[in-house]
Amino acid sequence: MLFIKSEELKPGMRLAKPIYNKKGVLLYDRAAVLRDEKSIENIKSFGLIGLFILEPAEPVPPMTQDDLDFEQFQTVVYNEIMEELQKIIDKRKQDKFPFICAKIIKKYGNLRKKITFQQSLRSTEDYIYKHSLNVAILSAMITHTMNVPLSDQNEVVMASVIHDIGKLTLPPEYQSRKLKQSYDRALVDEHEQEGYKIIEYAFASLPNLRRVCNQARKILLDFDEGIISQNRKMFMAARVLTVAGYYDRETAVRLDESPVSEIVVIKTMMEHSEVFDPKVVKALIDSLNILVPGISVVLNNGEKALVLRINEYDFLRPTVLSFTDNSIIDLSNRRTYGKLEIVDIMKTMDNRYVMDVSRVKAMGINVEEPEYI
Repeated sequence: MLFIKSEELKPGMRLAKPIYNKKGVLLYDRAAVLRDEKSIENIKSFGLIGLFILEPAEPVPPMTQDDLDFEQFQTVVYNEIMEELQKIIDKRKQDKFPFICAKIIKKYGNLRKKITFQQSLRSTEDYIYKHSLNVAILSAMITHTMNVPLSDQNEVVMASVIHDIGKLTLPPEYQSRKLKQSYDRALVDEHEQEGYKIIEYAFASLPNLRRVCNQARKILLDFDEGIISQNRKMFMAARVLTVAGYYDRETAVRLDESPVSEIVVIKTMMEHSEVFDPKVVKALIDSLNILVPGISVVLNNGEKALVLRINEYDFLRPTVLSFTDNSIIDLSNRRTYGKLEIVDIMKTMDNRYVMDVSRVKAMGINVEEPEYI
């Protein structure tokens, strides 16, 4: 699978992922062929920076119905958030904002199962909108797992969608990149402070929104600079926003920078419990499929292995199959494998994994078989 920029698309290429319009209507399915220049120009008109394209002999990658629903939902709500945030900036008042947040909670704030969280590629122009949506989805799942009241869940999701509005007034190149220079940080800080004024005016009846956004922002700014200064009086919503915001920011797929793996990000948060609330991090872990059967991992002894069976009690210590000698390693057996641990994930282009479940079952290991489309 290759990522091809829109201006480099050619007739005959096959799509690896479906394309939906703003209303969620399927325009091009997986494996659809770009037959001529007209179809390519049509795709360019959607404003996409590029597409995942199948290589000539590559089969269509597996996707479950949940995967397809997730991509469709992201496309629809991303566009709704983009339009709404621009209206709030221009007019200093909200219109469809409560309905957008309610839609996110309805879809992902009441789940009875974990989901596979797929990151879509981001450009400098769409980074903030996609980040805001993903943080809101993560926050909805975290708060549901934590059994917080609906009113508190709504506050967290609203803060997640609106928290970066100040950055939208920056030039695009400053909206997505990680800040390293003091001048860059000062410029972004100035715009974020102006963004809080917009939030305060547009959400005058919800004064906590600005405070939640500001608390989470300060904690992450300090953490980025190596300063550990957890505020024990933080709002619960700010604690959730800190975890969800950091997770999405670090695992985001950008054109100019490789994402950090989910394992590395979660381990970092677990190692800094004074910054990232352990209860919130645990709720994040309990909401997502991370180390599931079919994922290839790297162990701290340099060997690579395939996850065969999850560990419900400690997701970082599943049962794996070593690529070196085909031995089965149960990492939950600390007496035998106490010093051995997973340090990273081996990824495919779009973070999906597939394995021959029948072969694993033939080895006497029971694994859940996903329903691929």
